[in-house]
Amino acid sequence: MDAAVAIIDDVGVQPVVEALGLCRATFYRRRLGPVPPREPAPPPARALAACERAVVLDILHSDEYLDASPVEVYSDLLSQGKYICSVRTMYRVLESANEVRERRNRAKRPVYQKPELVATAPNQVWSWDISKLRTGKPFSYLFLYVILDIYSRYVVGWMIAERENSNLATLLIEETYIRHGVEPEQLILHADNGPQMVSGTTAQLCGKLGIMRSHNRPYVSNDNPFSESLFATGKQHSLFPKTFGGLDDGLFWGRQFFPWYNQKHCHSGLAYLTPQQVHMGTYMNVLEKRQTALDAAFARNPERFVKGAPKAGTLPKAVWINPPEEKKEKEIMLELAANRIKTEVIAH
Repeated sequence: MDAAVAIIDDVGVQPVVEALGLCRATFYRRRLGPVPPREPAPPPARALAACERAVVLDILHSDEYLDASPVEVYSDLLSQGKYICSVRTMYRVLESANEVRERRNRAKRPVYQKPELVATAPNQVWSWDISKLRTGKPFSYLFLYVILDIYSRYVVGWMIAERENSNLATLLIEETYIRHGVEPEQLILHADNGPQMVSGTTAQLCGKLGIMRSHNRPYVSNDNPFSESLFATGKQHSLFPKTFGGLDDGLFWGRQFFPWYNQKHCHSGLAYLTPQQVHMGTYMNVLEKRQTALDAAFARNPERFVKGAPKAGTLPKAVWINPPEEKKEKEIMLELAANRIKTEVIAH
């Protein structure tokens, strides 16, 4: 408390009390000296007496109701014309005797660290995944492997195969890595926890090429949103068939869809630019042409733009997988004040 009082003149009272987790009244009261202990509050007049609580516990412990829930006990006693207390009071009595707990052996999963990845330019973070493509044969599928740059949404590599295999995955990753001229320690490769993604073959390749790996948290389905969004776009596209006749059909579809996606698909997350324009760095000319057209339209009919002069849009400065919570200026100031108080306390 002395350390907190010592810095009030510098930071003010409000940051200090918020850093200590106190309200102003409590802070001022504690400055006056130790607070005398309060006498325990008397029990409510409607509460059960100790002897009545003992009777309730004896009934719940009886052979007849030993394995019954309080609701069942309450209902059965009422059917006999007896009322001892409410269901909630039975639970309170059991809880005071430490006899309320979870009976099922429920799985307790560890807390996994949330992947927080950021890309501010192409070829910094790639996301990859594998999706099944239905064929005309029962229980027979094609497998679509896709590697996507999360900053530009550009599909840097794809493959369709008749089986799901880590050797095929490493072949695609290595060829894509070489084709795009990625340097060691430049790239983070993010994926889920599928067997091909966590296999030793994939790990060895990433170690050899200097690729840092990242994975979803187990049992969390939204840690790889960019690949999932791409698969949804592909399967909702007009060219996507209900079933594929075989590998040739799959390759024919892929050779039509992925050039369209990279070169013609105006992506909503990229200010409606195409992934290729962003990945290759040619988007500035496009935005300038759009802005020129908008400026001319605004000059002709400004009354039609009720929100002011229109803007062509801009690219996000950074693209995140699981962005951290933004700290406002006030919160940062409070954190600094709290750290300063702790430092003063330790020094004293």
